[in-house]
Amino acid sequence: MGVGNFLSLFSGGKDPDSVRSVLIRGIFWRILAIEGILLVWSVLYRLFSHHHGAPYELFWYSLRILILIGIIVVFVVVTFQCFLTQKVIQPLEALVEANRRLQEGEAAAKSVALPEGTPREIREIASTRTHMLEEIFKVSEERLRLVHFIRKTFGRYLSEKLVDEILASPEGTKIGGHRRRVTILMSDLRGFTGMSEIRNPEEMVGLLNRYLGRMSEVIMEYDGLIDEFIGDAILAVFGIPEERKDDALRAVACGVAMQNALAALNEEMAREGHPPLEMGIGINTGDVIAGNIGSERRLKYGIVGAAVNVAARIESNTVGGQVLIGEATYDAVREHVAVEDAHTVMMKGLKHPLVYFPVKGVGSPYNLRLNVPIEKREGLALSLPFTLWPIDDKRILEEKIHGETVSIDPDGFTVRLSRAVEPHLDVMLRFDFCLQAHCFEAIYGKVVPLDGTQGEAIARIHITSIQPADRTLLDRWIDEGSL
Repeated sequence: MGVGNFLSLFSGGKDPDSVRSVLIRGIFWRILAIEGILLVWSVLYRLFSHHHGAPYELFWYSLRILILIGIIVVFVVVTFQCFLTQKVIQPLEALVEANRRLQEGEAAAKSVALPEGTPREIREIASTRTHMLEEIFKVSEERLRLVHFIRKTFGRYLSEKLVDEILASPEGTKIGGHRRRVTILMSDLRGFTGMSEIRNPEEMVGLLNRYLGRMSEVIMEYDGLIDEFIGDAILAVFGIPEERKDDALRAVACGVAMQNALAALNEEMAREGHPPLEMGIGINTGDVIAGNIGSERRLKYGIVGAAVNVAARIESNTVGGQVLIGEATYDAVREHVAVEDAHTVMMKGLKHPLVYFPVKGVGSPYNLRLNVPIEKREGLALSLPFTLWPIDDKRILEEKIHGETVSIDPDGFTVRLSRAVEPHLDVMLRFDFCLQAHCFEAIYGKVVPLDGTQGEAIARIHITSIQPADRTLLDRWIDEGSL
């Protein structure tokens, strides 16, 4: 220690509260007090025991005592300083330095390298510190793994954004909700339920999971929140947990991207011998209540409101490959989308006609267009008898309707029925004949409006699901009839 540093210990230097300063000052002043007491006692003893001595002898005696006391004080302080530095101060400073490095994020500072000869008590402090830090790090790592597990696992059921919001807030699991303006996207496969009745269950589950996986990737790419899988249907929301100005546009772009992604997926599955899938998408914008719904024992984060029901009604009017958007959504995105003319339909349970627009494409910044078949073949005039069953909410009704085809084409049939049916009705159709040992399986479709046929028993049935062998035979008939 230099003279300046040594003197600073007694004059309140740059670090007067350090262990080194406190100990040295404490030793210095206590030794000085003891030596002062000894000095006074020696001088008084000399004065009274040698009262006949000359005064200058007493002065020189006192001076010698003072010099001796100074030497003793300096010697004791210096030797104590060296001793304390080696045995106490350096080990404590090593602990302080390790804590500082740990605070800066250096994980290696969990253990402390103590000087040789460190007292047992300080070694025990360092050992206890290391043990406590190991336990803290272990608990922290376990907690981080648990949080990661919760986020990863439950993010597959809800959404990572929602899981983060729930974990970040102590109010996250409270029942209740808040009003939000959102855009709802609802998609559904056409004819998948009927297809699953006649194909291997494992194959259908594999196809469904493959389809849902591909669609989920697209929805997350457009920052949508998957609220729920309902069988082969998907309910996605744009606008929660945080609302953004482009929620409606992202939802429409997502719908177009989903249809294009399904077209690519169908090409992959066709090469593997699987039947193609068709999907309809309905999109609507409106106010909903978003939040935790249920009870203390069973909660679900979801949305409720009339806007959800309208989205479902819009989706029910779709045929495979369509993206339909409601009026509110169209008003929000009209500058950025290309649509066909508006369609109006009166649906059961609605007080006003439902208006929707088929989307053809989305402009900047997404620049997407719906993929359309490259080849379009004309229909073939052909009369084929069949029986038709209406489907209500995926349930095949017992009511039978007989009819015959007027013409067939790759997308469906124009038919004459024994009675008129409502537009947009889902149906199951079976031909009433077998040909050359080939019997048609059930064909699923949707009744679509034909201009100028209201109230007549003429309808258009758009095919939503047909077996590959049946499709091949119909395509052969159409090709041969066009020659």
